Amino acid sequence: MANEELTGVQKAAILLIALGPEKSATIFKHLKEDEIEELTLEIANTRSVSPQTKEVVLEEFYQICLAQQYIAEGGIGYAKELLDKALGEEQAQAVITKLTASLQVRPFEFVRKTDPSQVLNFIQDEHPQTIAMILSYLSAGQAALILGALAPEKQADVAKRIAMMDRTSPDVIKEVESVLERKLASLANQDYTIVGGVDAIVNILNTVDRGTEKHIMESLEVEEPELADEIRKKMFVFEDILLLDDRAIQRVLRDVDNSDLEVALKGSNEEVKNVILKNLSKRLAAMIEEDIEFMGPVRMKDVEEAQQKIVAIIRKLEDSAEIVISRGGGDEVIV
Repeated sequence: MANEELTGVQKAAILLIALGPEKSATIFKHLKEDEIEELTLEIANTRSVSPQTKEVVLEEFYQICLAQQYIAEGGIGYAKELLDKALGEEQAQAVITKLTASLQVRPFEFVRKTDPSQVLNFIQDEHPQTIAMILSYLSAGQAALILGALAPEKQADVAKRIAMMDRTSPDVIKEVESVLERKLASLANQDYTIVGGVDAIVNILNTVDRGTEKHIMESLEVEEPELADEIRKKMFVFEDILLLDDRAIQRVLRDVDNSDLEVALKGSNEEVKNVILKNLSKRLAAMIEEDIEFMGPVRMKDVEEAQQKIVAIIRKLEDSAEIVISRGGGDEVIV
């Protein structure tokens, strides 16, 4: 296989194979869990590597290491000057481009390392567009905590702006950037591309608490019905269990604690309740119905938490391709 046809993961796997188990184990200590899993799978699927391919990958790795050393010694200009002499102008430029791309820091990187409560204090009084831009650069978990803590009347507005950010004109983005410059001057002139969009707000809404999610979606359905529909098609909420076939529901229920199921069904509509109960054994369904009947009043917060637990199980099983969810009401199937 030619070097150009190899993916980054494939090259990394070949490099680790070439370095041997001891050196590879040392490298693994510095990687994230998902990176280790991805590389382990790739190494397991790599049956054989030709000497030529191994040589090309090792040479590319050496060139990048050399370039990184030169950059550390005298900057990118110095590194390119030395690499031009060693590799030729075209190859040197390719190495520098790869390396500088990997060294680029996302805007608001320091915010990503800051406690969400501190970030909230920092931005809660800003314009919703400013908040939307900052949240777009945070992890879904951080953004969810901040979005959930905003004033209710601001939540849907910020969510809408995140979802529509890919449609924002450059002039508007420059205007938002100028507002931030006073407090975030060190982050100016960074790359403000590929941020926000429907996928970004879906990731956040899939992480916030159920109450915040419902409030935002209900507000969007009134203000931006088409956008709300687009977001909902990409989301999975507890009521969407109706999108699963019986076999998938049965698989989900195997991982659900009965006490969580009872509380979740206490606050669900009859259609959802009937679909779930019919996929249980008659004895278990009767027992759960009886427990629900004698349960007494339950806080809505507890119902929502139980439903979120079940949704989390569904999303996990979908990610592992153990179940399939039909979305969008058409032939589209997400695995």
